[in-house]
Amino acid sequence: MKTRYVLLIAAIVVLLDQLSKYLVKTYLTLGQPITVIKHVLYFKYVQNSGASFSILQGWTWFLIAFAIFVLILIFYMYEKIEKTHKPFIGLIVGGTIGNLIDRISYGYVIDFIDFRIWPNFNIADSAVCIGALLLIYFIWRYPEKK
Repeated sequence: MKTRYVLLIAAIVVLLDQLSKYLVKTYLTLGQPITVIKHVLYFKYVQNSGASFSILQGWTWFLIAFAIFVLILIFYMYEKIEKTHKPFIGLIVGGTIGNLIDRISYGYVIDFIDFRIWPNFNIADSAVCIGALLLIYFIWRYPEKK
């Protein structure tokens, strides 16, 4: 896969993530859930100053530094990544940048997708998780041939 397509995937993730967060910040009240599918899916605007599952609350500068480190590592290793795995890298990069924009801009990440059985999350979180899980699966299932 060509690098421009990987960057396009990352850019689409960032755009969708930031657009959704703008709409949430503009139209939802902090902490007030809106029912999307009763007993299943809600939108609830929360401000997460931590990482996944709200760990590391208040460690904003550490989380910013860690995200930048991850991005540098990905770009450093990029040429060694198999072509078939690169779309997943686009998801991970886009999600990382989406949440990094929030941390730098606000000091927290805007989360809003609420299934009530899982901590709130956003599109960037979804992209990182889906990209990482698919990357792990494809590396495990289809190891590179030497």
